[in-house]
Amino acid sequence: MNGTPAAVVQLIRDPPHVPQNGAVCPVSVHSCQHRRHASTALSQHIQDLSGPEQRLLTKLYEGLIGGQRASLAECITLVETRHPRKRELAQVLLQRVLAYRTQQEAGNGGKPVAFRVGLSGPPGAGKSSFIEVVGKMLTERGHRVSVLAVDPSSCTTGGSLLGDKTRMTELSRDMNAFIRPSPTSGTLGGVTRTTNEAVVLCEGAGYDLVLVETVGVGQSEFAVADMVDMFVLLIPPAGGDELQGIKRGIIERADLVVVTKSDGDLVVPARRIQTEYTSALKLLRRQSRSWNPKVVRSSSYTGEGIPELWATIESYRDAMLASGELQGRRKAQQRVWMWSLIQENVLCHFRNHPSVREALPHLEAEVTKGAISPGLAADLLLKAFSSSSSSS
Repeated sequence: MNGTPAAVVQLIRDPPHVPQNGAVCPVSVHSCQHRRHASTALSQHIQDLSGPEQRLLTKLYEGLIGGQRASLAECITLVETRHPRKRELAQVLLQRVLAYRTQQEAGNGGKPVAFRVGLSGPPGAGKSSFIEVVGKMLTERGHRVSVLAVDPSSCTTGGSLLGDKTRMTELSRDMNAFIRPSPTSGTLGGVTRTTNEAVVLCEGAGYDLVLVETVGVGQSEFAVADMVDMFVLLIPPAGGDELQGIKRGIIERADLVVVTKSDGDLVVPARRIQTEYTSALKLLRRQSRSWNPKVVRSSSYTGEGIPELWATIESYRDAMLASGELQGRRKAQQRVWMWSLIQENVLCHFRNHPSVREALPHLEAEVTKGAISPGLAADLLLKAFSSSSSSS
């Protein structure tokens, strides 16, 4: 694991485990012994931290579980960093938050203490307006709502406008709401690699509803569906070939389709699109044995359809919890994200490998000139990488 921080290697070799009091391990004795050793990994690593680092993590953790918005913002900033040592600290913090969340779920009968909703749709669908209206309604009902709004980054400068927070003025002032815009940083699926970890932090801070708004819509966009309990697709009542404008892959992943801006002169086209999507969903394969995807209309301007829409979301949550599908979906998502992060880190390690860096400019030039095929260049780079890795 050359190039991997030692603290992260230690956590990988000995993953932290939170034992349940009085529980008898139902697996082999060897597995039980491994878990007992693993349970001490986090505390052992914490001893390797410096005094200021321990105090910083303790301050952030206590502020986070105390529900302080400033601490939550600092924690998300920590997990978003690319600094090697700070990334190690972020993983230690996340393990503590995961342990805390596991205890909360154990006290909740093993059920999740928070509900995650992913929101996507084409530009102009009114996602920000929709979130503000729904968020205000939920906070007035006593919920604590966090919004992770992922903004597109510039391919040229890497910068991002981060304008979602400015479009949710009322919700951003609500003390029971937390809005965190973050750039995609070039991530294909429109979801940053740290968004999944930010969701965990929001839940640890006591937010029982986590809304993840993503960039645009497309075949790769359903990456958000691999981190939420329910995926909602928002579409505007625009004119002409609406079904052609949305890829089939994204519709198949949708648990609920919302036709937005259903007010005034747009009510008639909104009803027409609702009928079209209802018919289209019947032709697609069901994702869940407990839920049939639905199509509803709403207006963020008049508020019409918003309470009924949330009632539909609650019906979905209750059905999925009762069948156990929601818990199963979360377990599957963890595996998906583990492999996603492995692929990202392996690619980074590959590009930074000395043998690859040395051969890459020449091979890229040869591919550009047409002297060799991209496939051969890739094979040569992989051979250079594997040869030097095995020799070292």
